Amino acid sequence: MNQPTSGPDENHHPFGEHPLLASLDDAMPLRSFSQQELESVAAEIRDVLCNLLAARTAHFASNLGVVELCLALHCEFDFRHDRLIWDTGHQVYPHKLVTGRYHEFPSIRTRDGLMGYPNPHESPYDLFMTGHAGCSVSTAVGLRSGDLLGARITESDQPVRKTVAVIGDGAFPSGIVFEAMNNAGELEDDLTIVLNDNKMSICPRVGAVATYLDRLRSNPFYTGLKSEVVRLLDHVPMFGDPAERLLAQMKEGVKAGLLGGMLFEELNIRYVGPIDGHDIALVRKYLAMAKEMSGPVLLHVVTEKGHGYKPAAEDPVFFHTPPAFEDSGGKAVTRQSDGNPPFTLHAREAIRRQMAQDERVTIITAAMCQGNKLEPVREQFPERFFDVGICESHAVAFAAGQCKTGLRPIVDIYSTFLQRSYDQIFQEVALQDLPVVFMLDRAGLTGPDGPTHHGLFDIGYMRLFPNMVCMAPAYAAEVDAMLAAALAHDHPCSLRYPKASALELERIPEAIAIGKSEVIREGADGTIVAYGAMLDQAIAAAEMLEGELDVGVINARFVKPIDAQMVRETLDHGRFVVTVEEGARMGGFGSAFLECAVEERLDTRAVRVLALPDEFIQHGDREELLAEHDLSPQAIAQACRDAVPSGVR
Repeated sequence: MNQPTSGPDENHHPFGEHPLLASLDDAMPLRSFSQQELESVAAEIRDVLCNLLAARTAHFASNLGVVELCLALHCEFDFRHDRLIWDTGHQVYPHKLVTGRYHEFPSIRTRDGLMGYPNPHESPYDLFMTGHAGCSVSTAVGLRSGDLLGARITESDQPVRKTVAVIGDGAFPSGIVFEAMNNAGELEDDLTIVLNDNKMSICPRVGAVATYLDRLRSNPFYTGLKSEVVRLLDHVPMFGDPAERLLAQMKEGVKAGLLGGMLFEELNIRYVGPIDGHDIALVRKYLAMAKEMSGPVLLHVVTEKGHGYKPAAEDPVFFHTPPAFEDSGGKAVTRQSDGNPPFTLHAREAIRRQMAQDERVTIITAAMCQGNKLEPVREQFPERFFDVGICESHAVAFAAGQCKTGLRPIVDIYSTFLQRSYDQIFQEVALQDLPVVFMLDRAGLTGPDGPTHHGLFDIGYMRLFPNMVCMAPAYAAEVDAMLAAALAHDHPCSLRYPKASALELERIPEAIAIGKSEVIREGADGTIVAYGAMLDQAIAAAEMLEGELDVGVINARFVKPIDAQMVRETLDHGRFVVTVEEGARMGGFGSAFLECAVEERLDTRAVRVLALPDEFIQHGDREELLAEHDLSPQAIAQACRDAVPSGVR
């Protein structure tokens, strides 16, 4: 399997030869393909996906599971005109392959290449840049409503576009999904919701909705039989005496048992299914039926995550986003990773130690047990481990409730996903001044996952709240000490750390005192003040400048409360200061440093703020993105040179 080239080659595809996919400039020809040709396209898609994983990490099992569903959708709808929203979007690779992006596909998840999520800048087939779960039904309801209203305003006689939302069962319990269905049932606009049920989110799904879907999936009555039985029951008369009222109640009970989707029916959404999502002809038949029905329709499609590649089907959790591997006789052989263990593993071990020491400590995650590497914690402390599903708002309010009883909950959620619970952080935690500890994984640049997943805004959105303490470990040994300090603090705290290897320093970290920084090295000419994991680059920059400038390095540790004494001392005698952070410039650590300096009435002319610009950062390798945005050691060193006040050298 060859490595992908930097650009498309129409004559040779680095992932193999796939004549049917290569012939598709868009999805329209699929509508005239025979069943055998569609099966061949499905095989070609799976071959491309397996070859991709030999080149780089990518979403895998979820994409294998929707191949047939994707083909059926494009056969029954014209999504150049109709509307298609893929919820979350990490399962969009087959969609990209059949919508004219086959030749570009080797560039996926690389800088300036295709994005691993839907991207309207790539193709008119992609309507939204989706990356957070649960929003597809809401946007689909809005699209349908807007199209209908627009047609009335313009008095257009063109056929109104069909609208389809594809949502997984893992995302389905999200509160916004039920808000959207509530609205859809009231509006009664034509809409097709495809529930892709594979019994998974990233990890096995949790909650009562999952159990309900299990019952629907195991229901022996198929749609046709159910409709016939219900039609017969509807002819059973209703009478007035007690015995007759009992018969009427029995009638409704039987109807409820046969109509497995009563939850949806009560919301005025027609329920159809469940059906086999890997039978292209069957899915096409039901999609054709659904799009002819009036009002909102939910089509329940049962698929297998990892379908078509046995190792992925047997272990869909590992193969959700596996490391690069090669297939060896039907077995996936992964490559050994280089570098130090990531911050996520250090955070996991710190959590384990704190839970072992204090029975009040609990851990709450939102369907990200695998992403946060918490499986050993779940096994060791099952009674104090809570996975609430993709329901971040509930996770935070749930933590507040636990906190009120005397427990010390840790909420372990990716930075980009914690944004979904902003109001609960405000109302239920900060306003109540409850000591919930937030551990923000993937804070900073998440590399190939791109703008939907970069955790760039948490410094700004967390430090705004009164009572909140915001800190960031800079190296491996600091993680445990910082979590211990947060759990000992009687106010809400947040810790942020990136999707990156943790710096290993040969030093015992100074004791963590709330609001106090740590001096790594002294410098007579100026200081680099690094917040969090940027300490690695700051130390490297200072070392580059040896013999040219005597530059100190400080591990800021806290953005709130910021170390005012450190701010005063670093700006003393007119020395320069360069602040460095892996987050958005607006409202970030550099802003906090300048706010403090102004409050202290200090001269800030020699301060330079290095952070990420006021734009959405595209996907690419983390080190590559840091360099592009002047956060490499070389760029930090140059910023120090540029910041030197005249007459200092």
